Amino acid sequence: MLLYIGTYSTRGSKGIYVYRLDTTSGALTPVGVAAGSPNNPSFLALHPNGKSLYAVGESSGAGDGGGPVVSFAVDPATGIPGLRNQQSSRGTGPCFLSLDREGKCALVANYGGGSVAILPIGLEGQLLPAPAAIPLRGTLGPRKDRQDAPHGHAIQVDRDNRFAIAADLGQDRLFVYRFDAAKATLTPNDPAGIATRPGAGPRHLAFHPTAPYVFVINELDSTLTSYRYAAAQGALTEIQTISTVPDQAAGSNFPAEICVHPSGRFIYGSNRGRDSIVAFAVDPASGRLRLIGHFPTRGKNPRHFAIDPSGEFLIAANQDSDNLVVFRIQSSTGNLAPTGATADIPSPVCVCFAPGT
Repeated sequence: MLLYIGTYSTRGSKGIYVYRLDTTSGALTPVGVAAGSPNNPSFLALHPNGKSLYAVGESSGAGDGGGPVVSFAVDPATGIPGLRNQQSSRGTGPCFLSLDREGKCALVANYGGGSVAILPIGLEGQLLPAPAAIPLRGTLGPRKDRQDAPHGHAIQVDRDNRFAIAADLGQDRLFVYRFDAAKATLTPNDPAGIATRPGAGPRHLAFHPTAPYVFVINELDSTLTSYRYAAAQGALTEIQTISTVPDQAAGSNFPAEICVHPSGRFIYGSNRGRDSIVAFAVDPASGRLRLIGHFPTRGKNPRHFAIDPSGEFLIAANQDSDNLVVFRIQSSTGNLAPTGATADIPSPVCVCFAPGT
């Protein structure tokens, strides 16, 4: 099974790395490096057909002040991506990238620009220009050190490909947009979204694969919130907010990634500071969460992690210790058990599995 690892351009990083996961042992074997990686190719997304890989360059640099969004063609023989083309994110510091369910559009969150943008995808997988950035407007949160401005941190479409939800860390808000894949447009929905708890700092979100729930991990107060999602209206209703750490008072912590197990039974989040993965069981009838446990990532600053499509393995990317660590997911309990497999990669910040490999 192939996987792609985005990195920050520090400590000798060469860009986007390609590895192969042995689905029996969990061992990781290097395959190569993407040609033409931008500076800080942090967040990645693969096209549903597996032929194209997309990345944001987490920086400024384009003529309009936006950071780069890059398209790569994946070599069908080797799995190694090669540069195809590049467009502007239309805002500074693009930090998140996702594709719609049909693979027709790339959606980008600009952290520094306080905006989101949508880029059409051409027939050959190339990126077309984003018409304009969509500013995130509202009221700033109470944390003056981190909520000094709008900070778009994620945007994803729902299962029906009709609405997109954006998380704004700076304004403690989830914005909801009506999404049109054919026209490549985002239009403010009515209702326009929902406010989180003051000072929560919503960062990333994940949809349940079958039930009407959305889960959001909050960076600034170390919590995870479950929402009931009315797909027909694009409306969110809070169900529960639960801590991602066992003791809120003991040291600083900044949650980062969130992922729902393919079965829908478990949900996981990463804790930077505590350097752990927290696991919860999901009640399918109510959307409420029950703590399973906290599992050390065997490294420092787990900025990201991913679960393979079969749901058997979780790979944690420890940014500050320059390593990937492979865990086996126990299907009956959701517990994580280290396989002993690791890989040394400079400043890994995103893990992306290739579909169908």
